[in-house]
Amino acid sequence: MILVTGATGNVGSELIRNLHAAGAPVRALVRKENSAVPGGIECAVGDLSQPASISNALIGVTRVFLLGGYSDMPAVLNRLRIAKVQHVVLLSSRSIIGGQSSNAIVKMWMTSEDAVMSSGIPWTILRPSSFMSNALRWRSDIRASRPVRVHFPNIPIALIDPYDIAAAAAVVLTTGRQRNKTYELSGPIAMLPAEQLEILGRAIGRKLHAQFVPDNEAFADLLRQSSEEFADAIFRFYAKGEFDDSRVVSTVTHLTGQAPRSFEQWAINHASEFLES
Repeated sequence: MILVTGATGNVGSELIRNLHAAGAPVRALVRKENSAVPGGIECAVGDLSQPASISNALIGVTRVFLLGGYSDMPAVLNRLRIAKVQHVVLLSSRSIIGGQSSNAIVKMWMTSEDAVMSSGIPWTILRPSSFMSNALRWRSDIRASRPVRVHFPNIPIALIDPYDIAAAAAVVLTTGRQRNKTYELSGPIAMLPAEQLEILGRAIGRKLHAQFVPDNEAFADLLRQSSEEFADAIFRFYAKGEFDDSRVVSTVTHLTGQAPRSFEQWAINHASEFLES
């Protein structure tokens, strides 16, 4: 049995569909009993921020797709070890590559990876680039027909579709051949925000206009949306150049045998989410 944590999230929801379609035994970890998951998939209630709550979800589980970033990752891994899990696949971030531990986001991922590597459980770590689904942050502006506020307009990112992260995770979880290895993942090309908006506009049939936000205003926006330490971390990534997320790698193709999806494919598949209120 494979337990998928974050089963209602961008990657987890794609992963449970992938595994279920392939006939793999899969269980979705959800925080609430009425959480929306595809039909026919077994659910278990638990919360990674409360490690003791996942014990029942781990009964009969041999492999786990694990989200990082929780406050007590060693305790989470201890629960997996007690349950005799044989393989854990951690979703991390490639911001850790060459990153500084003084950056709160980098430190969060470092702590998660350290907990997995020192757990005694065979592991695989996936380090993707930023998600294409991050474009959903523009949804309210687009629905309201406002200019889209764009932070850090000159920063190219090799965005990846969560579908491709899930496809890579499914291969690792079902074959088990990639144990005790780390994999950097990216999308097919590096793109600027303006290029994303142009493609997204075509997908929804509207001309979208960008409002490029100065860095000081971007930082103020980030403070309204997250904690001060996380706002500072993101600002350091892009305004101060601590993280180059533009590098394109071929790992998705190597693991899955399929080229990673383009932003145009993602935009077409998710166009309705920018139009529905």
